[in-house]
Amino acid sequence: MERRLDHPAPPADRPGKRLIDDQKLRAELEVCERYRIPHSQFRGQGDGTWTDLDRRKALAYADYVRQVCAHCGTRTAEWDESVGGDEDAYRAITHRCVGCQILADKQKTVPDGDDGFGVKVALIPTSVHAALEFARTQDH
Repeated sequence: MERRLDHPAPPADRPGKRLIDDQKLRAELEVCERYRIPHSQFRGQGDGTWTDLDRRKALAYADYVRQVCAHCGTRTAEWDESVGGDEDAYRAITHRCVGCQILADKQKTVPDGDDGFGVKVALIPTSVHAALEFARTQDH
């Protein structure tokens, strides 16, 4: 049964506290964006037709995403004390990703100049690599 509020919900096209504070809603809207489905369909309601509320949520999410720095993942407002942010909102930490370390090490072996142009370094599962090596030995 759908729960009704006695007062109307704030318009979803204004990125407000709910979208900013509700990580679950953002995750749901991210999935909806990826699969290009309305939020109501994701929640198992409706027939897949985009409702006005679905469109407003999608537009609010798109606006929210535009505010997020692609490099660090924060929003300017989170740092701006004049709008309730805090200049100490985050701390920088270090984290080593072994996959990235292996990619960087392998990238060093790619030759400079013409011989290295277009060469891409990628990670593949060890089992796939073994199968490719086996197939290569069988071809000779």
